[in-house]
Amino acid sequence: MLRWTLHLNGGPHRDFHAGVAVGDKVYYFKANGNIYDREHMNIHIFNTVSLRWRKLPRLITELERPFEVPSKLPAMLDYYTAVLIQDTIYLWGWYGKHSKKSRNVLFGFDVSSHRWFKPKVSGTLPEEKPNYVVSVLGKVIYICGGCMRPTGLTNDIYKLDTTTMVWALIDTRGTLPPSSEPHFSTIIETKMFVFGLNHTICVFDTETNCWLGTPSAKLPGECWDRSTSDGPCNVCNLTAEKCCCPDSNHSAFAHNEELYIFRSCSTKQNFTDLWKFNPETFSWMKTEPKGLGPSPTTSMCCCRVGDRIFFFGGKSTPDDLYILDLSPCLKTLCKLAVTQHSLEQSELPPNIKWEMAAMATKIRN
Repeated sequence: MLRWTLHLNGGPHRDFHAGVAVGDKVYYFKANGNIYDREHMNIHIFNTVSLRWRKLPRLITELERPFEVPSKLPAMLDYYTAVLIQDTIYLWGWYGKHSKKSRNVLFGFDVSSHRWFKPKVSGTLPEEKPNYVVSVLGKVIYICGGCMRPTGLTNDIYKLDTTTMVWALIDTRGTLPPSSEPHFSTIIETKMFVFGLNHTICVFDTETNCWLGTPSAKLPGECWDRSTSDGPCNVCNLTAEKCCCPDSNHSAFAHNEELYIFRSCSTKQNFTDLWKFNPETFSWMKTEPKGLGPSPTTSMCCCRVGDRIFFFGGKSTPDDLYILDLSPCLKTLCKLAVTQHSLEQSELPPNIKWEMAAMATKIRN
């Protein structure tokens, strides 16, 4: 039974961000995005037990000088992503066009010492392109798709073996899916499920490096294929003002070997919904969790900690945080009932009263 259990506000505002779950904490990386501001990557940590954010102090190295970006600290990165492998968070992206630094960079962040380092990499590095998707299998990072200018959308796959720090462009086999803008990818066992290629689910086998021929699994009710930004949608034939295509405004996670996609569109039809994809039957099913979920917005972060999914950020509600509980326990349901019905709390155990107070307090640092 899925249920939205909590809505808090007062967290860090969204602006060029990436989130990673590490144990019972969520690490949130936020670049400034202003080419004239030399601030380094801001790091916020959300404790999923105390329900509180804290901001790490600015990390400084001996190489730092005024108006200069140190080589061992990420700053002003564009289209970056963050993934966790063991006790290291790897952050990959590139500096903006106004920077003279190397455009394609990989940084490592040690979660135990809270120190940045810059691994030495070799091989065929991925092209600099936005709108790619990233998955992790063991100690290997996979980067799929993206948009190259001026050639357009791509469907290539790069991988980084973090044991050797060697990048490679995979020579894929099978029926190559049409180039399209991917929205998310998730690995189940050894297969990577990519949503967005040809506006369906496509499956890549990481053991054979082969795209698998799979049946079409287009998300029901979608209006994806807009011919041009000014023309009608290829699917519903509606104009841009009426078409509810949410583009890449998705959050996704895997649970019990099934994929979930949370869609949110803050323009046109103004909606949110949650869909579940079954890889065995290759079919979609709409799910309707109880409780109050996020308002329509764009570009939310989504991190899973145990049986809870944490959604935060977004352009419309930048400091809000919502929790989707995949299997709420009786204790959680009872606390929700006490809050919902404004029941007396004076006789509750101290630890429960503390948890109730945390649920009702803003989460700003």
